Amino acid sequence: MTLTLRPGTADDAAECGRICYEAFSGIAEEHAFPPDIPSPEVGVALIEGALTHPGFYGVVAELDGRIVGSNFLDERSAVVGVGPVTVDPATQNSGVGRRLMRDVMDRAAERGAPGIRLLQTGYHNRSFSLYVGLGFVHRATMACVQGPPIRRAMPGYPVREATDADLGPCNDVCRQVHGVDRGGEVADALKQGTALVVEREGRVTGYATDLAFFAHAVGETTPDLQALIAAAPQFGGPGILVPTEDSALLKWCLSNGLKVVQLMSLMTIGLYNRPDGAYLPSILY
Repeated sequence: MTLTLRPGTADDAAECGRICYEAFSGIAEEHAFPPDIPSPEVGVALIEGALTHPGFYGVVAELDGRIVGSNFLDERSAVVGVGPVTVDPATQNSGVGRRLMRDVMDRAAERGAPGIRLLQTGYHNRSFSLYVGLGFVHRATMACVQGPPIRRAMPGYPVREATDADLGPCNDVCRQVHGVDRGGEVADALKQGTALVVEREGRVTGYATDLAFFAHAVGETTPDLQALIAAAPQFGGPGILVPTEDSALLKWCLSNGLKVVQLMSLMTIGLYNRPDGAYLPSILY
């Protein structure tokens, strides 16, 4: 049988979305964890969003003309994020995932991206081994936490909806913490109306594109992120990703009723600056 890769199109959303749901749910059920993608409809919507967004690169794998997987590269910022990479359960462990990963890595190299990042599910040993074999380095462990919204204001850390005028200050905070900005994602969040900022003494000291699985947040200090988390009306998807090394933030989340759902690994190739501040990655990075 012949495996071919081609650019993804909007017409691929239904089949790739089905595979995305079945792949994630199958692995989760195998390990007795709740699935990251709760339904086929969510899988289709997720894949359709990536296939139709100009800031994403998508690749589809076909085996003798039948779609068997897909992968994506978030190119909205200088450092690129991988995923979701999914392979039809009937075709897994046959090299398709490696080919899909090699394709997006080649794409990143062609674009001159200084770094590539991804989040890997902690209970999926096969994917961890694949990424290490491809050259990814484990950087940090993340706790995915979920629970009822805290809905509490923190004195001295007012949180408000972000406006277009906040794009520059948000990028400044991100560069201060990570060494690079994620302005493309912030711009999308501003359009969607999900972005929040936290201020101290009238200055933006942190932001969140949302408090959700597919969103990220950055703050100069841990209390900046605590204020953003406390102000969230809900935590979208499986939850938010909290670095386990930020023990103060993780303990605070647990003391406020949130619970750890699963652990994940942040993995990188190329440019990586150890964060100088507080952050929540998205599932992409």
